[in-house]
Formats: sequence, structure tokens, C-alpha cells
Amino acid sequence: MSVNNTQVKHIAQLANIPVTEEESVKLAEAFTETLIVVDRLKKAGANKTAITHQVTGFKNILRDDVVKPEQSFTQEEALANAKSTYNGFFVVPYVLQNKDN
Repeated sequence: MSVNNTQVKHIAQLANIPVTEEESVKLAEAFTETLIVVDRLKKAGANKTAITHQVTGFKNILRDDVVKPEQSFTQEEALANAKSTYNGFFVVPYVLQNKDN
């Protein structure tokens, strides 16, 4: 499988990331190389290897998820510097596209 610069430009457009022609060519080559490595890893036969999910012995230290109102913004404060709002929400440019729009 390979990736071409047209596909890179399309992905960059969806992510709203400006990409030059030269960058799209380099990224296409890098993506293709990554896909080749992933394909080799799939063929490595590691499915017989035991799953390793933890190797250090560290344990997560969790705390209760407590809301502290004194550290939270009010709705008005959160929207105070917004470029555009509607009914108490941020308004942002539409990025994703599908066949219906």
C-alpha cells in the first residue's frame, strides 16, 4: 500500500493544516514507509507471543474526580474571548465533509 501526495493534501485539508506541494510529497513518502513497516510487523508472527501489558510493576494512583467550582469558569467566562458563539456554545468552522454537504 502506498500514499500519494493527493491523499496527503486531502487529509491535511480535513485537519485544517496548511501543506505545501513539497511537504505533501515528503509526507506521502514517509506515510508509505510507515505502512511498509507496519505490514512487516504484521507478518512477523508475533501472535504466538504472550501479551505484555505491564513490564515496570508501577501501579496507577487514582484520585476521586471532584469538581471544584472555585477552579472552574462560568459559562460567560469561558465564552468571553470566543470569536463566535451561539446559544452558549463556541461556533467553529466546519471541517469534516461527506457526500451530503
